[in-house]
Amino acid sequence: MINKRIYFIFLLLVGVLLASCSKDSDEPTTDPTDDQGTEQPTPEPDPEAIDLSAYDNGERVMMQAFYWDVEPRFEWWTNLTGKVAGWSDAGINRIWIPVATKGQSGGYSMGYDVSDYFDFGEFSQHGTIETRFGSRAELEELIQTAHDNDVEVIEDIVINHNSGGGLEYNPYRDKDTYTLFDEEHGNASGMFNRNYEDFYPNSVSNYDPGSLFYAETNLDHNRERVQDWLWKKDNSVAKYYQNVMGFDGWRFDYVLGYEPWVVKAWLDEVGGFSVVELWDGNADVLKNYVEETGSRAFDFASFYKLEEGLDRYEDLNSLTGSQLWQTYPDKSVTFTANHDTEKDSNEDNYIKRENKMKAYAYIMTHPGYPCVFYLDYEDSEFQDELQNLIAIHNSLATGETEVLYVDEDEYIMKRSGTGTNPGLILYISISNSTKRRAVSSNWNNITLMDYSGNSTYNPTSDENGAVTIEAPANGYSIWSITE
Repeated sequence: MINKRIYFIFLLLVGVLLASCSKDSDEPTTDPTDDQGTEQPTPEPDPEAIDLSAYDNGERVMMQAFYWDVEPRFEWWTNLTGKVAGWSDAGINRIWIPVATKGQSGGYSMGYDVSDYFDFGEFSQHGTIETRFGSRAELEELIQTAHDNDVEVIEDIVINHNSGGGLEYNPYRDKDTYTLFDEEHGNASGMFNRNYEDFYPNSVSNYDPGSLFYAETNLDHNRERVQDWLWKKDNSVAKYYQNVMGFDGWRFDYVLGYEPWVVKAWLDEVGGFSVVELWDGNADVLKNYVEETGSRAFDFASFYKLEEGLDRYEDLNSLTGSQLWQTYPDKSVTFTANHDTEKDSNEDNYIKRENKMKAYAYIMTHPGYPCVFYLDYEDSEFQDELQNLIAIHNSLATGETEVLYVDEDEYIMKRSGTGTNPGLILYISISNSTKRRAVSSNWNNITLMDYSGNSTYNPTSDENGAVTIEAPANGYSIWSITE
């Protein structure tokens, strides 16, 4: 009885061994037909992606190269110098740096409390020689390195409120005010010394067009002397920054604090890339400003439509609302975050982290000039995805824009492409499940793929360009042709 059991177990083990050998064999052991004898098709190989670099559309991206209270102090210029070549390789052609001169807060200043317009970190005042960001020599090295990598450097300009001067009696206010800026009082460079006559009110102007900051030291641009020192003279702020320091353009801070003609006069004098901070979500206000000044503007209208659609109302119909890029794509600088929004405690003034990449997918595929925020790009969870979105922006994001479908949960937009450039289709979904929708493309009988890498679905369009595309749950996809 025992011998029979052993023999049975032995036969069973042999059968299992033979079966497993058969499964692992490289040679097929069965006829390649189904149960009815029908031959099965050979699986199609995965489609091959096009080379995005072969479709360079000439567009690029700007980097906001700072955040509030950057660390480590005194090393920021050196930090950026080490990164700029990589940013250039990624497709970034401009960096926007913070106010580079000495502020009242000295080594802790982010530059917006402007004291000396010509102290780039070389004069001992306000408790430090270097600025928070480093020395003048380190700044000059950053600018040179950027230029060597075909990257322009955009300087943040504060030309209304000043801070850090000395006390003097101000007859227009009948009290002492901190309006004395000279070599001993916050202006060690000795260039553009100021006193109470240069600020509102004075013998020229009795009114202040509006300043929320340092109202007693708000520069009066109606004064010829102020105009001379800011943009007209050969050694004015504008011309010194451009011709001596090598800055390529300007980001005008808080333009609500002075009249639009100031920006226009500056640009008429020195030119250069220009973008203004006009914090207003009304697209018509932005449109009127760029028409009046000729400057680009940060597209706060677009920013707030993204915040409303993705966060506040969770309704993607908001994405079709009025935005600057719709009327002036060449004047719109789109963004999803900046140094101010990221520290704002009002949840309506920032886009939540979980929606950041959908917002970036929107600005990287739509018209406008996208600006990437430093902390987002340097975030290890975002960087690869942002680099891919920049590559898509710099290649396929071209041609006419058409919204193919929109509802609360879904938004589908097509860029038509130009010439041999195929363009793209963006599909954003805030649904909790995967979505598919049939749309009309410009591509006939072509297999598509999602260049964001968020979907592995590979649909093929029909002879009329109709195709069903897919968006992952609470995510996005970006479709275009394959080889």
